Amino acid sequence: MLHTSFSSKSVRHVLTFCTQISEGKKMQPKLTILKLFKNSLAPVPHQINRLLAKHLSTITQFPLTHDSPFSPESPSRLTRDPKLSDPENGNFLISPLANWVDNPTLENFKTIAAESGTGGDIDKVKGILKRHFPSEDAVVKALDESGINATNDLVSQLLERFSNQWITALGVFIWAKNQTGYVHTPRLYDLVVDILGKCKKFGIMWKVVNEMNELNGHVSFSTMSIVVRRLASSGMYKDAIDVLRGLEKYRVKKDTVALNMVMHALAKQGGAKDAYSVFLEFKDSITLDSHSFNILIHGYCEARMLDDARKTMEEMEKHGFRPDASSYTCFIKAYCKQKDFRNVEVILNKMGEKGCEPDVIAYSIYIRALGKARKINEALEVYEKMNKNSCKPDAKFFSTLIYVLGRSGRLNDAWYVFEDMENQGVSRDLWTYNAMIYHACANRQGNSALKLLERMEANSCKPDLETYQPLLKMCCKMKDMKVLKFLLSHMFNNNVRIDLSTYALLIRELAESGKLEHACFFFQDAVLNGIVPKDRTYEILLKELGQNNMVEMKGKIEKLMLQAKEQI
Repeated sequence: MLHTSFSSKSVRHVLTFCTQISEGKKMQPKLTILKLFKNSLAPVPHQINRLLAKHLSTITQFPLTHDSPFSPESPSRLTRDPKLSDPENGNFLISPLANWVDNPTLENFKTIAAESGTGGDIDKVKGILKRHFPSEDAVVKALDESGINATNDLVSQLLERFSNQWITALGVFIWAKNQTGYVHTPRLYDLVVDILGKCKKFGIMWKVVNEMNELNGHVSFSTMSIVVRRLASSGMYKDAIDVLRGLEKYRVKKDTVALNMVMHALAKQGGAKDAYSVFLEFKDSITLDSHSFNILIHGYCEARMLDDARKTMEEMEKHGFRPDASSYTCFIKAYCKQKDFRNVEVILNKMGEKGCEPDVIAYSIYIRALGKARKINEALEVYEKMNKNSCKPDAKFFSTLIYVLGRSGRLNDAWYVFEDMENQGVSRDLWTYNAMIYHACANRQGNSALKLLERMEANSCKPDLETYQPLLKMCCKMKDMKVLKFLLSHMFNNNVRIDLSTYALLIRELAESGKLEHACFFFQDAVLNGIVPKDRTYEILLKELGQNNMVEMKGKIEKLMLQAKEQI
């Protein structure tokens, strides 16, 4: 259970990051795109910024409790180079950041991958549900014996916590429903429907939906959207279409919104042809709108069926709808994926001829693709064209520009853009911070990346998994368990959960960095949380354990993997 609180009081003023530049040169107060374009700098080497100051270089206990057989000690691998705290080297002064990271409340952090609990019943139930249950009836029996009373809030927390373990989640749902005086809300029904659909337990899912239908008003458009989305993501296109046909049986209106919802779910999952068959079946009985056609265009473009996309655009015009920026952007995205920038320019010119100016989304997609193709000057030319066309950039566009500059090795220019955003009338958002943190970590500027995390907190910008992943990866590579512990605690304090990809990152990077006990802990924690590690992650861990003659631990991991697969 966490009682960690992270204050932003240490943030005294907005950081300028001019000390990020390796020579300590100051940035100009205003961003000039033309200057940025003309002064296309060659990539320059950046000094490595470590995560913490010398005075934090101590041996600390890394508490891996969580009923774990793995409880390794972890020395904090921190910089011992006194030059790194010298402001003349172009690095930040470390002390304020060290105080933030070395918050004494971290001593309360007893379980690395445990969620922040609220005490009482929730912790008691989570303790009970850590066991492996062969069926939902076994879950119900264990909870009945606990003497705990169900509440909507308790059930909601448990369903979200065990969303990857359908047996446990369904057991909780049934246990609560059976209690006298308790009634599930429509949202809780939707939540369990989503869990069952995600785990491909469609027979049970439909039983729950039919039960909802008997409770007047419980089945909603949201419920059927979940069902359609889960069926489509499993490739069950015909079943998803059948849902649309039978919507009225569930007292849900069969209208344009419902038609578009089904078409979108199919097109998104690679079923563009099936989406078109739905279109043909219902176009005479349900009113169409421009979005209906754009869904088809997008689906065909994603499937690289560009001729069909063009025919759909022609049909769109026959129905009296004028193709808009979203319509053309589908083609721009398709050509960008193929690195066919000549045809991107053809589409942009065609848009101009039709009086349909590209929007910021289209420009962002184009510039990002050029950046990936290492065409930095062409990307900046597009930016200049965008300004000439009076297309105002937004925060997501700036995150794209930061990505392009960082990817090309021009980290100083990326900082330049980041710091000048507010002068351009655009506030930094999650996307922008994530882009800057990613490139700071990629260039081993860990102290700078942590400063950005601190600034996010001060500016009430809530981080997400994408914020933390590059930071976690860098800590693992640098074998800095002290900061890794801090980051995980910071994640849980912000209600950000470790998912499959993050577990894979932690296990892989720790194993390859020689931190095998820690890698094994996170493998075990993934299994305890109902997440089955990927085969590739499992193979990497076993290989490293074998090469280091850790036979006993290798055997435990093999048993854990068998246990995990039994839960599927």
